[in-house]
Amino acid sequence: MPNMSPNKNPMPAQDPNVRNKNFLEVATGYTVEMAQDEAARCLNCKHMPCVEGCPVNVKIPNFIEKIVEGDFEAAYQVISSTNALPAISGRVCPQESQCESKCVRGVKTEPVGIGRLERFVADWHRENVEDKIDKPATNGIKVAVAGSGPSSLTCAADLAKMGYEVTIFEAFHIAGGVLVYGIPEFRLPKAIVGSEVEKLQKLGVNIMTDMIVGKTLSIDELFADYGYKAVYVGTGAGLPMFMNIPGEGLAGVCSANEYLTRINLMKGFKPEYDTPVLNSKTAAIVGGGNVAMDACRCAKRLGAEKVYVIYRRGMEELPARREEVEHALEEGIDFQTLCNPIEIMPSAENPGHVGGIKCIRMELGEPDASGRRSPKAVPGSEFILDVDTVIMSLGTSPNPLIRSTTPGLETNRKGGLIVSDDEVTTTREGVFAGGDAVTGAATVILAMGAGKKAAVAIDKYLQNK
Repeated sequence: MPNMSPNKNPMPAQDPNVRNKNFLEVATGYTVEMAQDEAARCLNCKHMPCVEGCPVNVKIPNFIEKIVEGDFEAAYQVISSTNALPAISGRVCPQESQCESKCVRGVKTEPVGIGRLERFVADWHRENVEDKIDKPATNGIKVAVAGSGPSSLTCAADLAKMGYEVTIFEAFHIAGGVLVYGIPEFRLPKAIVGSEVEKLQKLGVNIMTDMIVGKTLSIDELFADYGYKAVYVGTGAGLPMFMNIPGEGLAGVCSANEYLTRINLMKGFKPEYDTPVLNSKTAAIVGGGNVAMDACRCAKRLGAEKVYVIYRRGMEELPARREEVEHALEEGIDFQTLCNPIEIMPSAENPGHVGGIKCIRMELGEPDASGRRSPKAVPGSEFILDVDTVIMSLGTSPNPLIRSTTPGLETNRKGGLIVSDDEVTTTREGVFAGGDAVTGAATVILAMGAGKKAAVAIDKYLQNK
């Protein structure tokens, strides 16, 4: 019998006033009982609308049915048949705007907690089953993958399962891309990313770190000198944007990318590491996306007494996941919405350092053709927030290195690689691309979806050569 409770089982989590002082994972995960109770809320719809909302087409009712039956390993096998990174997507995927938005239960009540169930299954498998991965027989065809974020990991996994000899080239000293440099430990423990990377290696994927495609090796060299027959560019979008307002050159201003990389990849949150990280008493994070939420919550955990999020639209328009916003509010973050910075002020005691941020109040105009309301400044509403740190979280664009060193690789005005109707084939023969390198900054699960599409397109291309 279905569980007709209108509400999801709440996700257990650390107390807000405890977790805002540590980097341990915020959500602690469902128990077996919670998972089975939540799974019983699924109506097992035959037309499966939730699957349509999933970029990697996880057979959602099928795996949920296995949870109800208590066969958690079977549930894992259902998920992993289409999703190479379930423990990751179960934590950071915006389910509320994808699979759960299509859930029939969500029409009148809360949808089934699909993401929470996916995380439960992946965690149960990791804790209870020793993976026995059989390395597929090789077909002898070499494929190079530039970058090791979610898009690249997914593409590499699918190609390896088809028998291709895949090598990932990663610029940093560790694989994982944005999963390790961008997402904090309290949202995505690095041990989980590490276990997913290990699975790839067991499949036969070779990972070469400290290799910058476009600098250490060019794409032309990969083809001509090393025998690769196709290249997948999944290098993400790591080039930060700034506002170009007065005072951005002051000490104490940095991009969210740099701030999070120092904390996450370079272990700046651990006292035993010497990585320099901004030591803030009062911090302002400019922006309202998931990265801004990560940055403001990190600042709080690193000891800032007051942390502001400055966003030019209202709370309802915040692009960040609702859950992340709620967690930030619980942890004491002060949201200054309908507000836009116009100048970063120097400190009176130390003129080379940030002392405040001048903002102006905003109001939303009428919706445009897309339905989005543009903010406009309210004259005479300027005010100053006393801060010693300003972190710009305004989005990122693709790194220009590969496009500038690869003849025939065309980009759009925002620097994203131009792809054909299949969304992954670039203007250079044998070169495919996906994820943020094409779209600009987007979500982990959309990048994974692009990686899957690319693996299919690469296989088709190589089989027809």
